[in-house]
Amino acid sequence: MPDRDNSCKRKTGLMTWYGRSVLVAAGLLVSACAATEEALQKSQGHYQEGVATLSGDRQKAFVSFQKAVQLNPKNKEARYGLGHVYALQGKLAQAEEEFRSAIQIDDAYSEAHTYLGQVLASQGKWDEAIQSYRAALSNPLYATPDLARFHLGRALTQRGDFQEAMEALEDAVSANPASVPPALTHLELGRVYSKLGYAAKAREVLSKVKALDTGGEYTNAATELLARLK
Repeated sequence: MPDRDNSCKRKTGLMTWYGRSVLVAAGLLVSACAATEEALQKSQGHYQEGVATLSGDRQKAFVSFQKAVQLNPKNKEARYGLGHVYALQGKLAQAEEEFRSAIQIDDAYSEAHTYLGQVLASQGKWDEAIQSYRAALSNPLYATPDLARFHLGRALTQRGDFQEAMEALEDAVSANPASVPPALTHLELGRVYSKLGYAAKAREVLSKVKALDTGGEYTNAATELLARLK
């Protein structure tokens, strides 16, 4: 009987220890989750602070975006913000890195794909830029697809693919509302029409540029192109 009593006591002790261990582990898990949630909230707060100060104090915004990423490396919007500031500073390699990081977090992040394409185009990497614009357009929920189509058209023009460039720019021109100045989109489409020898279409589109941008730089460019058309 004593042996049996001691055995019961040992089992009871083990169960008590196990129960306490479970409670401690659960408590640690709750604390970790709370800390993680707090970090995520702080990260988003720094990101919003960066957006709010971007137009007035670019350096302060940059620091806010950095803090947001430090607290949450998967904050894709903060990485996009860092990429934007780097691009404005002409630090294209760093901008490219941040946009690629944002895309790794969310491959459907069309805005990052489009901006990455612009950074690549600025470096003359036309094939990669075209690939990035097309990746942006693969997302049916992309809110401003005309922006990617406009830049895709430009990149295809640079590569000499005028037929595909025309199709991309025609789609961009038809966007309503437009996220690219309509005068600029019409001007680029007019250039492509003239390259393809579509003189009548070029005149029609370039004439619209003059109506959309009275006396502006796009009008001047359109006037020069019209003068060269046969």
